Amino acid sequence: MSASVAPDRKKATIRCPFCQSWNRIDLSRAADRPRCGKCSKPLLLDRPLKLDDETFARTIEQADVPVLVDFYADWCGPCKVMAPVVDQLAAAHQGELLVAKLDTDRSQATAQKFSIRGIPTVILFRDGKEVRRQSGALPLAALEALLK
Repeated sequence: MSASVAPDRKKATIRCPFCQSWNRIDLSRAADRPRCGKCSKPLLLDRPLKLDDETFARTIEQADVPVLVDFYADWCGPCKVMAPVVDQLAAAHQGELLVAKLDTDRSQATAQKFSIRGIPTVILFRDGKEVRRQSGALPLAALEALLK
């Protein structure tokens, strides 16, 4: 009998955008479109998660993978230019990276906690801690470089 080694399972805790319940997700199965345990609606990990002051800390701290957060505002021109790039990054790294967005106008406490002075600003978190940050609109290659 040969012993097989189980792949390293990466987990994340995210809130369902429909019913607001928290779900622990196995990211190795992200492409299978996991569903909320309460309402059964899909938890779409191929696009950025929307975070706010209430969901930010738990999402960042309980992720076994890096989390890239785009701090933005709806009125910001460069943020609008960068939005499709952030979407591309989420789709390309589904299951190995969580990509999230935080509206700095609606979540001022979190923006203030991280001293967001200009938008867009992206911050990469690992193990719940900030490891890199970059301000200004960035192309996909620059966002990919932040992950390295």
